[in-house]
Amino acid sequence: MAIKRKNRIRVVELFAGVGGFRIGLEGASDAFETVWSNQWEPSTVRQDASMVYSARFGSEGHSNVDINLVKTKDIPDHDLLVGGFPCQDYSVASTLSRSGGIEGKKGVLWWQIYRILEEKGDNRPDYIFFENVDRLLGSPAKQRGRDFAIILASLSDLGYTVEWRVINAADYGMPQRRRRTYITGYRRNSTIDRAVEKPEDWMRHDGVLAKAFPYDAKPGTLSEFTIDGTIPEVSDCFNKGRKNSPFGTAGIMRDRKVVSEDAVARYEGPVMTLGGNLVDESLVPEDFFISEDELKKWRYEKGAKKINRVSKEGYEYVFSEGAMGFPDSTDAPSRTIITGEGGAAPSRFKHVVETPSGRFRRLIPIELERLNMFPDNHTYHPDVSDGRRAFLMGNALVCGVVREIGKSLYRSHFGEEPVSTHPIEMSRDSQPKLDLGLFAVDSIPLVKNQRKKTFKLDVGKHLFIGFVKPDNQEYFLDGNTTKLYYTGKTKSFPSTVALNKLYYFMPYIKGKGVRDLYLVKVARIGNKAEVKPDCGDTDPRIVFELDYLCSLPDYEPVKLNIFNTYRDTLLGSVVKNM
Repeated sequence: MAIKRKNRIRVVELFAGVGGFRIGLEGASDAFETVWSNQWEPSTVRQDASMVYSARFGSEGHSNVDINLVKTKDIPDHDLLVGGFPCQDYSVASTLSRSGGIEGKKGVLWWQIYRILEEKGDNRPDYIFFENVDRLLGSPAKQRGRDFAIILASLSDLGYTVEWRVINAADYGMPQRRRRTYITGYRRNSTIDRAVEKPEDWMRHDGVLAKAFPYDAKPGTLSEFTIDGTIPEVSDCFNKGRKNSPFGTAGIMRDRKVVSEDAVARYEGPVMTLGGNLVDESLVPEDFFISEDELKKWRYEKGAKKINRVSKEGYEYVFSEGAMGFPDSTDAPSRTIITGEGGAAPSRFKHVVETPSGRFRRLIPIELERLNMFPDNHTYHPDVSDGRRAFLMGNALVCGVVREIGKSLYRSHFGEEPVSTHPIEMSRDSQPKLDLGLFAVDSIPLVKNQRKKTFKLDVGKHLFIGFVKPDNQEYFLDGNTTKLYYTGKTKSFPSTVALNKLYYFMPYIKGKGVRDLYLVKVARIGNKAEVKPDCGDTDPRIVFELDYLCSLPDYEPVKLNIFNTYRDTLLGSVVKNM
């Protein structure tokens, strides 16, 4: 029987990505219930973010259709509309009749938000909550602040009071330096809108954003002005000919009247660091470590340089850039994650840390997830590569920021403290265990490989070595070519193993080592009773369906470096002469 909630805020999530808003809001209060979501990446066949979203939250109520093609009547009525609407390609604004306003493949998507709010009419949500890049307040360069003025004016015309803040997550103790613009809006005569008495006091002290993220005003930056004219007139004329945007990093607008100033973060609480989110060195897959030869290239990319170049017009100039800290400091919040974080190629912008043993390595996917305050392995999907997982985190937001704003919005609406049964983790285990709940929604195999009629060993493929307990050794030595290998109970299985990359398996026999090589046909959720029916143990475990390939001439001793039970490596590290 469904639990009846005392308080409920129905949420629609647009441009959902992998669900950062949903995680943040559910981490704030159980009252936030996502009733519909949409994620569509244009100009690409692969819809990785949508696949991850569906795998984590289920496909019911989730739309993987171009939002331009979604009819407003097909979007359920809701109380709160949220979304990190895309920020690229801002150009000129024209008329609303031709999807006007902020144009470009992604810039025009703002007008899909406007279209949905307008067409909802009297059923439009009481509250809105959006996220965008910090430069939104000053874009475009040729007419500073015009794009944001269009957004504010259009929301005002729809009857919303709007406040905004540029927030750097690290300024409030979170583990990543990530500056973003957060926008909240309250429909006229909604519960929160009626609480706004003096806009300046709301902006500084009493508002949803001020209570979530207190600040001190930067002296001499307070300004007040009105955004006049139709939307096309705002597009053509707002702040034209001036060098600086009139919008400060904190502000409020009501009836197109703007009060704004620059904010200085005020925070004295605990601070999360990059180091506090790293996993133990023994759990890091070998391909994330940087070889001595490659290290020289990384040092060059991170170092200061001056390079003579020639422009397209034939002018000679010197391109210069300063040095970056190398390796990254683990005693402070990380730098901003970008979409190009994945991949082994040396880069100026990717993170590199030094391990206790003195080796250098890149960040693995769950560490990137942690820096955005997502659950470990949130972006795991059998069809999503490590590089794409990094890309998804480069596009994501810091869930902790959404959580704090969600809590504040709840308090302002209901007048009581929120309660959540889905809290966001604040401290992280350096030896993280697999959370089976991540895979409960979708029953597809975690990995699936096809055996060919004739095979040639590929030393570059991933090999997983697993300890065989004494009571199971006879099973692995009986000569049968198909086997099931079950891990320890799932909660004791390392979550850093990239299951979707595994190809080979070798059982480790105590006192001997490894000899027999198998193909990992399928990795899935199963139980011990599949191998030993009489044991009655049906607790969930990872089960590998194996197909025998060949054997080494003799047992090869290896070291099990993950919990003294497993090793995740490459076939070439064990098989050298076959």
